[in-house]
Amino acid sequence: MDAIVLVWENLNVHKAEGLRKFAATRDWLAIYYLPPYAPDLSPVEGTWSLLRRGWLSNVAFTTPEHLMQRIRSGLRHIQYRSNLIDGCLTETGLTVNP
Repeated sequence: MDAIVLVWENLNVHKAEGLRKFAATRDWLAIYYLPPYAPDLSPVEGTWSLLRRGWLSNVAFTTPEHLMQRIRSGLRHIQYRSNLIDGCLTETGLTVNP
C-alpha cells in the first residue's frame, strides 16, 4: 500500500498524544514536521499572503460572514489559477513528484 505523507507545522494539536498513538499504529502513515518557524517552507504561507494582499486588503468587514465570503472568493480565485498555486510552491523550493 502506498504511504500517506503529512507535512505539518509544529502546532501543538499536531503533536497531541492521541494523534501520535494513532500514527504509530499505521504503517502507511508518515508524518514529518516543519521546523518551529518556517514560513519559507510552507506553500500555505504564500496562499495567505495572496489573500492578505488581494481579497482581504483595504476592506472593513461588517460581519464574520462578510469576512468568510471574501476568504472563500479569494481561495476560489486561487484554486482555478494554477500559476498562483505553482508560485506559492516555487517560493518554498519544494517540488511535487507524482
